Amino acid sequence: MKWLLLVLPLLFLYSCNNPQCRYDLYGADEFVIDSYKIKQGKLSILDMEGTDLGELNEEDMVEFQDVIAEDDILNIAVYHPKRRDVMDAIQFINEKVGFRVSKGTVDFPDIPPIYVAGLTLDEARQKIQACYREQIQDLEVYLNYTRRLSNKVELTGSVATPIIPVDGKIRLYEVLALARVPNNANFFKSYVLRDGKQIPLDLYQLMNQGDMCQNIVMRPGDKIFIANPSDATVMVMGEVGSPRAVNLPYGFMSLREALVSAGGIPFTGNRDCIQVIRGNLQNPKIYVLSWEHIIHLPNDSLLLMPGDTVYVTEKPITQWNRFIDQLLPSCMGVQTAYGTYSLFRD
Repeated sequence: MKWLLLVLPLLFLYSCNNPQCRYDLYGADEFVIDSYKIKQGKLSILDMEGTDLGELNEEDMVEFQDVIAEDDILNIAVYHPKRRDVMDAIQFINEKVGFRVSKGTVDFPDIPPIYVAGLTLDEARQKIQACYREQIQDLEVYLNYTRRLSNKVELTGSVATPIIPVDGKIRLYEVLALARVPNNANFFKSYVLRDGKQIPLDLYQLMNQGDMCQNIVMRPGDKIFIANPSDATVMVMGEVGSPRAVNLPYGFMSLREALVSAGGIPFTGNRDCIQVIRGNLQNPKIYVLSWEHIIHLPNDSLLLMPGDTVYVTEKPITQWNRFIDQLLPSCMGVQTAYGTYSLFRD
């Protein structure tokens, strides 16, 4: 961290000495306007960064019919008042290996293999029951899933449960609840992939604001990444109590809160020149604010987004005092050397 705090200002100064470096200075008005864009959420922030994920499709909210797929393992139970042998044979297979769907079919004792891929559980149950009743009348069949290897959602990152099965009805909020996502997860940096593409979702609005417009129906093969709190930060540097990186788990933070997290501005800081540097170093957007803006404007008007750097400059007298502090040891050394020379000369 100390290395980063030292290198980042040097990189900024170097890039701005480069003839290709361009940057514009903005005041509090522009910062307030951009803050209200940030308040709209993740998609608005990404749009400010130049990333457009598009919009959710209507079909993403529609439930679908769940069907049996290849490699699903079924749990099958049968009941007949007199055929205990069949009931025990079925239960033995359930406990040992389960009834696995292979090439679309499932093997059963006493009857030929039955093709069940693409059927709902109830359709498969009726088909199995009809086949058994050709040999054993009044036999009842009960069917459920033991494990699903393809109809599932995979989760990585800050989760306790990495795999959640889907059934055509389960939605994103329920999946995240079952995965036991920690309260301090970084929902701004978290995302959902479908067919290798990021879905335009704001998980913070779903989990913290209760926006059910984000609560899509999960589909087989979806992947969810839950980020750590430190995956989105702002840097607070210069004349502050403790220069550091501040976590942004929600994707934004007020400038006031960031300064407090970094120990505030000491008497050596110039409260009339608080800079917020946004964007890449080759073409940054720099806002210049004062302490009056920070204490009088509401928090929602002074929002930071991931990647921002807050820099508090020194007071002119602070620069002078530090120059004198650095100069005095050199002057004392010269004076001592001259005194020694004079002593030997005399």
